Amino acid sequence: MDQTQLLALEEDCIQLLQELIRIPSVNYGEGKGDEEAVALFVAAKLAEVGIDSELIETAPKRFNVVARIEGADQSRPGLVVHGHLDVVPANAADWQVDPFSGELRDGYIWGRGAVDMKDGDAMFLAIARSWATSGFVPPRNILLVFFADEEAGSSYGSRWLVKNRPELFDGYSEAISEVGGFSVTITGGHRLYFIETAEKGIQWLEITTKGTAGHGSFINNDNAVTKLTRIITKIGSHVWPQRETATGAKFFGKIAELTGDEYHPDRATDLLKHIGGAARMMGATTQNTANPTMINGGYKANVIPGSATAVVDGRFLPGFEDELAETIKSLVGDDADITVQVRDKALEVDFSGPLVEAMIAAIKSQDPDGIPVPYLMSGGTDNKALSDLGIVGYGFMPVQLPSDLDFFALFHGVDERIPVEGVKFGVRALVNFFENC
Repeated sequence: MDQTQLLALEEDCIQLLQELIRIPSVNYGEGKGDEEAVALFVAAKLAEVGIDSELIETAPKRFNVVARIEGADQSRPGLVVHGHLDVVPANAADWQVDPFSGELRDGYIWGRGAVDMKDGDAMFLAIARSWATSGFVPPRNILLVFFADEEAGSSYGSRWLVKNRPELFDGYSEAISEVGGFSVTITGGHRLYFIETAEKGIQWLEITTKGTAGHGSFINNDNAVTKLTRIITKIGSHVWPQRETATGAKFFGKIAELTGDEYHPDRATDLLKHIGGAARMMGATTQNTANPTMINGGYKANVIPGSATAVVDGRFLPGFEDELAETIKSLVGDDADITVQVRDKALEVDFSGPLVEAMIAAIKSQDPDGIPVPYLMSGGTDNKALSDLGIVGYGFMPVQLPSDLDFFALFHGVDERIPVEGVKFGVRALVNFFENC
């Protein structure tokens, strides 16, 4: 791709991102979401350059878009390139700009989804459009997928398609998507690019206590609410041991090497001081976590209820699910029942092989001094659903960020925004990646 084509691609990507943000595809959870308008927009933009796509409606207003792009080598397994079309809600009163304006201000594009993840959607869409207009054929088959419902469990998106349309993914072995390839400047001015190779697992737990119901004015030593508060206090204040994962060892080992500090697996958090705002998420990747998030008990001020419940958001490291379950059980004891509301696997894949080499080369093509490193994400992506089909997924959606930008605070945050130059960097890096993937 020559310079003129690259400039046109960058311009198309920025315009697409603004237009995507202006379509409020908000996912409120509990099945309340609407990706129809944004999915129709994506399909129309693909059709505009002659790319056929399939619109898959999995429930009223819940739409996914799937497009197949033929590669040069049909003997190779293909690559799934996926984004999600939904965004979390935004309260306009809290923002400096209209969260669905796509406004360009101070070198940033502002709006809900600018970071999570309409920036990636725009990159993937713009690049596919450029292939169609330039005649470029990627080295392997590409399945371009824009999922619904990622922000609320993927029931109407990736999980539905994996369960009900698994044939879509036949012949595809690897995938790339969000929350990876972004830069973080650490102590010493080293610019690292975090490539996501692992994700924590989930156990959302319901803790239920039972007691003796009665009048609120009586002495009651068998109070379900009292029992519950004692238990959730123990869970919420529990100090979890730091554990080493294969990904964590590589990540924190590289931090120690570059900063001249020391890495101790049981004290990895000592190194968080070197990575700025990224410490918010990376601290959670050194251990299991369990945070009480909801409490429900009682229905009237003067009635002691016979039961009370709490919800605990448990997250476990790859290889440490049993530790989470056993620890919670020991903290709860015999005074409550534990029910798993939601359970999802942890993921961890190797930071090696031809696809990873292509990612590293793509970053280096735009930033020769950049240092790609694998990292473990505290949350999850649609790669978990694809893994049920044996597809190995990575987070690789490159963005170069200013050293003083608290990037992690922008995910689901107020004044979500992405630097224009960072998006342009990402587009150019992805062009290089797709040429060599």
